[in-house]
Amino acid sequence: MSEAHPYRSRNAQGVMDTCGSLRAADVGRTVTISGWVNRRRDHGGLIFLDLRDHYGITQAVIEPDEAAFAETDKVRSEWVVTITGKVVARTAETVNTDLPTGEVEIRIGSLKVQSQAQELPLPVFGDLDYPEEVRLKYRFLDLRRERLHKNIMLRSNIIRSIRQRMFDQGFTEFQTPILTASSPEGARDFLVPSRRYPGQFYALPQAPQQFKQLIQVAGFDRYFQIAPCFRDEDGRADRSPGEFYQLDVEMSFVTQDDVFAMAEPVLQGVFEEFAHGRTVAKAPYPRIAYDEALLKYGSDKPDLRNPILISDVSDVFARGDVEFKAFKNKTVRAIPGPGAGPQPRSFFDKLNDWARSEGAAGLGYIILENENGTLTGKGPIAKFIPADALAELTKRCGVKAGDALFFSADAKEERAAKIAGLARTRLGNELKLIEENVFKFCWVVDYPMYEWNEDEKMIDFSHNPFSMPQYDREKFLAFSSADKDEILKLKVFQYDIVCNGYEMLSGAIRNRDPEVMIKAFEIAGHKAEETEAKFGGMLNAFRYGAPPHGGLAVGLERVVMLLAGEENIREVTMFPLTQQGQDLLMGAPSEVLPKQLKELHLRVVMPEQK
Repeated sequence: MSEAHPYRSRNAQGVMDTCGSLRAADVGRTVTISGWVNRRRDHGGLIFLDLRDHYGITQAVIEPDEAAFAETDKVRSEWVVTITGKVVARTAETVNTDLPTGEVEIRIGSLKVQSQAQELPLPVFGDLDYPEEVRLKYRFLDLRRERLHKNIMLRSNIIRSIRQRMFDQGFTEFQTPILTASSPEGARDFLVPSRRYPGQFYALPQAPQQFKQLIQVAGFDRYFQIAPCFRDEDGRADRSPGEFYQLDVEMSFVTQDDVFAMAEPVLQGVFEEFAHGRTVAKAPYPRIAYDEALLKYGSDKPDLRNPILISDVSDVFARGDVEFKAFKNKTVRAIPGPGAGPQPRSFFDKLNDWARSEGAAGLGYIILENENGTLTGKGPIAKFIPADALAELTKRCGVKAGDALFFSADAKEERAAKIAGLARTRLGNELKLIEENVFKFCWVVDYPMYEWNEDEKMIDFSHNPFSMPQYDREKFLAFSSADKDEILKLKVFQYDIVCNGYEMLSGAIRNRDPEVMIKAFEIAGHKAEETEAKFGGMLNAFRYGAPPHGGLAVGLERVVMLLAGEENIREVTMFPLTQQGQDLLMGAPSEVLPKQLKELHLRVVMPEQK
């Protein structure tokens, strides 16, 4: 017969008892469980301990005349203890329906202290809001808290579900290198100096982009990976500084539609599995062209829970009978405010001040009213707009009496669109128009291949440089600097999935034609020899028979963040960096020994003090 386990007993089936496993069926058993003291309570001489481990919480109790009372009396919050005692049923009035173990408690027969805890820098019991610096410095304590513990377990379960769904679709998981060469993915690389090759550096991968394409060239169809990615960029609420994980996918012999047909069931299934009562809009997801997204939503990340649609009304304000000079020769976007008409003047003034804080000249508006059966406009700019122009605005924007119409105007179209998009979001929130407890997805497609870099006065890649252009090959290869306007109109087979205003997925059908790729980089200011030097491995691979292929990447932290109902990505990451890119727990980044720098042939030159 095996000896008793020192920390946990076993039930009749041989399963270990935990702080979350005991039920009414266990009444009468003598059990041993271990965990942290979540909470201690003294009631009329009785001591109650709520004992917590990874699996749950069990209440234990001891009376003053018990032998283990003196030892139990010493125990404080977050001490680690082992308790042995009989499982008893709670009385009807003391049953805790909020706990799975709430029908029973343990009468403590013996207690052993495994570890004591010093005075806590932040409490584990409860959900008090503490400064992020304290939470990240003592992350091991923060992770004991119920909400964060649940989020991390949710993350693990989501990844497990995604992995299984990929296997079920016939994908194979492969691992790609972590030490690789620098690649232009849109952010700064983290560089790793080489000891053996002085003055040369590896880079941590911003994404496994080239490797996953090479996997297709090598003949391994349907690759996926839960891939770590590293980008030296500033953090924000929905983006981790330094590192993050993504579901990385690539497929051979596919069209854009094939990729969509693969991706939708994975995201749909995961969101439905973990929605917990929230509604998940059904696939197939609507497809919105990039240009249409910027026009109607003011963003390439449209939140479809918001019913407001933006309209271009530049032509109305360009009419000769419209005398509002501030909007002349500008792009003007109209943003409906359904039901905003009765709002007080302060509502409109605050919106105007907010628009100025965003860099706009202001946010013009018209309040629509019904006067004796005629729709009229009120507000600062209404007097400049004749009746027939007002009728055209209301018809185009779908507004009526009781609504308001707001305007974003700028000499630059992209600036007018951006402010309109921000105004749409703000109005949706302030007017309580955002649909709650629902996940709504859409595809954004037909991205521009290039954009004009105003600072450098040159054409630059708009997004992923490895995407296949929607083009006539011979015409593309013949492009010159004189074709700037046509080049900037060129679209690519690139696509995103957006959910509730967050980019969840990004991908493309890949450019596998070496000549076209060299030309694509040449248009963006990179000489052929430079492209060969940077991407020679992939270009050479394409010269030996490359299948048509495409893929995508899904930001795992954003998926978990949405499903957890969190607004900050650090709440779903086990050991995140601060927004300033510091690891307060381990003390990184940090200085290294002079010996280490010498081995790497490096010398630190500190910036001059200003």
